[in-house]
Amino acid sequence: MRERLVRGRARGAGAGGAPGRRPRYGEGPLHLLLMLASFALAGYAGVRLLAGGQWPLVLVWFAGAALLHDLVLLPLYAAADRVLVRCLPEGTRHRARTGYVRVPAAVSGLLLLVWFPLIAGSTDPAWVAHYEATTGLPGGEFLARWLLLTAGLFALSALWLLCRTVQRRLRAASRRRSETKQRSADGG
Repeated sequence: MRERLVRGRARGAGAGGAPGRRPRYGEGPLHLLLMLASFALAGYAGVRLLAGGQWPLVLVWFAGAALLHDLVLLPLYAAADRVLVRCLPEGTRHRARTGYVRVPAAVSGLLLLVWFPLIAGSTDPAWVAHYEATTGLPGGEFLARWLLLTAGLFALSALWLLCRTVQRRLRAASRRRSETKQRSADGG
């Protein structure tokens, strides 16, 4: 059996094990379908965005966002992450807990980056009027909404950490009880 498997791999067997077939895509069909759907959605959004006649502004925004991210934001959040990891006690268990701070901070930062003019309270009435006409939402309430959303993200992350910690402790207690029962049954 093993020799047949090795020969099938040598001939380029695909994921299904059919000899002579080389896989063209390294992941499963669901992954391929999701990737194609995301590319289609991104293409649709790009066409809609560029069809508005504002394509030079969109290109400037993309270039500025790439430069801002690579030259300013990446060093800032990498340094903040190092500080966060150093503030925690040593050990891999505690290091894994930094994700419960990283994820809500990253989502909150991304929201701040995308909606900064409205969160900062843009004084340009044309900008606010354009936003209100486009979305139908008032433009002056974004700071409070962003702060509430950020607080909600951190609260949800803290709740998730609490649930995971309780679950881990319950599993450990159950394991200890079963080991104690096993030792007493063995005559200990």
